[in-house]
This record gives sequence, C-alpha cells and structure tokens, in this order.
Amino acid sequence: MPLHPDAIAFLELREQMGVRPANELTVAEARAQGIRTCPVAGPDDAVGHVHDRTVPGPAGDIPARIYGPPGVGAGHPPLPVIVYYHGGGWVIGNLDTDDVRCRQLCRSANAVVVSVNYRHAPEDRFPAAAEDAYAAVKWVAENAAQMGEDPQRIAVCGASAGGNLAAVVSLMAKDRGGPAIAYQALIVPVTNDSFDTVSYQECAEGYGLTRDAM
Repeated sequence: MPLHPDAIAFLELREQMGVRPANELTVAEARAQGIRTCPVAGPDDAVGHVHDRTVPGPAGDIPARIYGPPGVGAGHPPLPVIVYYHGGGWVIGNLDTDDVRCRQLCRSANAVVVSVNYRHAPEDRFPAAAEDAYAAVKWVAENAAQMGEDPQRIAVCGASAGGNLAAVVSLMAKDRGGPAIAYQALIVPVTNDSFDTVSYQECAEGYGLTRDAM
C-alpha cells in the first residue's frame, strides 16, 4: 500500500532534520531532539490566551500550560476542558513538544486545554507519571467551576505514551470514585505491551518510529 503524500513529506522532513531513533541516543540527546524537531508539527494556531502554572501533585508541583479558545470574553458559558498528556515514551517530551497539538485542540474543540508535564522516567519511574496525570485531572475537576470551565464536561486526551496515561487515568478515576470523566480521546495510544502484532512486524522500520525504538 503506498504511503499518503503527507506521510511521505513528514518522513522526508524528519530525514532532512537528521532525526535519529531514540534507542540510538542518550536520554538527554533524545529529549533535546524532541525539542529541536518541534517545527515538524506545523505552525502555531492562534488561541485566546496561554499561561503556564503549576498544579499540586503527589511529589510536588506539576508544571501545566492552560490554553483558552479565541473569542471568549467575560461572562461566557462554562467551557468544556481537555486535560492533555504529551507523548514520548514516558521519558521524552514536555509542554513545548506538544504545544501545537494543544493549540489545535483548543481551537477545534472550542475548549480549554490543560497540558500536563508529568514526571518522567528514568528519574521518576512508574507509577510517578500515572499518579501525576491523575492528580492533574482531579485538580481540574475540583477547580473547573471557578475557572469558568464545566466540571461535567472534562475530557482526557493524549498521544502515544500520553494516550496510555489518558486511558489509565480514566480507569484510576473509576476505581477511586472520581472525578467524573466525560470523554477520552486516545491518539495512537500505547495500550498493548506485545511486540508480536502484525503492525510491529510489517512496520518495524522505515516509518519514523521503529520497533527497536519502541
């Protein structure tokens, strides 16, 4: 099956930027490469406002970035809120690497987006990331009303490792009696630890993320 032209352009751009598989890099190099390749995501979408803050977590403050949609003034009806978790194998990534995606979500869903920079391995191993992810959505639920958000319309969203965290947070909320999560959007989530699936065999190399890197 031929690749979509957009996928070909994406892979060619990665090659031009000298992107290397994460398993060939140190942790520091992989994180630096993630920042360096942010432009691959495309141009920034304009939103109404962006501000950085921290939210309380089980091991200290968790960095977060809050995006508000454009054209929303004082006295607006409560907005839905999306709690977003970035990808990167639970090791790479931060608020900047997924900034464009959060802006796109904010505009297209007309929702507040709260991007969460959970703790990463290898410095902080499992379940640190999951506990931070849960603490963040719990904080959003407890403070949504006073921030002009709708506590009845809280969604969780993430890409790759972040998609895993969004799914895990939904299960944690169910097991722990809240908060209520109305929707989950999982973007290429890691939900299976098997490397023996057909896609892992047929797409092991040549498509950006390799089997060895995973």
